[in-house]
Amino acid sequence: MNERPTTPREDPLESLYPGPMSDTVTAPATLPKANEACWCGSGRKYKRCHKKLEGRVLPGVVSPMRSVPADIPRPPYADTGEPEPWDEPRIKSPEIIERMRHACDVASEVLRLSGEKVAPGVTTDEIDRYVHDLFVERGAYPSTINYHGYPKACCTSINEVICHGIPDSTVLQDGDICNIDVTGYIGGVHGDSNATFLVGSVDPESQQLVRVTEECIWHGIEAVKPGRPLSDIGQAIENHAKKYRYGVVRAFVGHGIGEQFHTDIQVLHYYDSRATTTMRPGMTFTIEPMITLGTVNYKVWDDDWTAVTADGRRTAQFEHTILVTDEGCDVLTGGPGAVSPTAPWNR
Repeated sequence: MNERPTTPREDPLESLYPGPMSDTVTAPATLPKANEACWCGSGRKYKRCHKKLEGRVLPGVVSPMRSVPADIPRPPYADTGEPEPWDEPRIKSPEIIERMRHACDVASEVLRLSGEKVAPGVTTDEIDRYVHDLFVERGAYPSTINYHGYPKACCTSINEVICHGIPDSTVLQDGDICNIDVTGYIGGVHGDSNATFLVGSVDPESQQLVRVTEECIWHGIEAVKPGRPLSDIGQAIENHAKKYRYGVVRAFVGHGIGEQFHTDIQVLHYYDSRATTTMRPGMTFTIEPMITLGTVNYKVWDDDWTAVTADGRRTAQFEHTILVTDEGCDVLTGGPGAVSPTAPWNR
């Protein structure tokens, strides 16, 4: 799960969504004509109400937050919902690094298994229940549960949803793309990873978007070198995305990770000369670019989590947890068995 927005919302498009976005919206099988009354009962013409949302992802029903067995160690925010930041060292000790390797192995395995559940007809709530059970079976706490009040064990972001989609009753359709973002807390540390999966038969444009997004993260990973600034990562990602005229989301960024879910390191996925933090051996952080077919402007639903592209065009994301080493980096959530094990050009 990436850090919350670093910039104000752009192009909020308040008028695009005619009712509260947290409401469940179910359209009839036969839609009205443009000048007929909207099916939602608003009294407005269909063309001025829900017609604008045809083909968009809409909120479903969110089931109650599930509990985690009491014998599983949990992060400090698990009961309160509010993390209390503390000055965690950026350079991790060998002991913390070993614990993070295990947490990241768990997260990587859970991501791969949850991705195998992605198919037409499956609800995102079903995926979340599976993720929840997988973490619990491994003695891990799903880090997202009650983090700033977030209600689920993972994020599921479909099509134009940039990130932080809350699993609900939404049914995956043939041709969708779906990102699953998982984080597990075990051994007193977090491991974080995500990937975008194809649902059934997906159009070539979306397939290319997902492929290039995975390439983008690995270009960013290959830019990780001790003694270099974090801006190298964003530059490498942005340079590759630009070759395809894709957008790179700026509002959500990678983050430091360790004993805390998010630490003070921020990893931009675009070039900014002000990102001068020097990478040092022992640093751990996530790289998680969000790449769009169209605009990088976004809208956040009334649930205060779900971020969608302002133009409704699709977006994809991949994420790995990284350890800076003396030679370069270790991809703690990569390697054999991972959804994205190595750079595609090295497979």
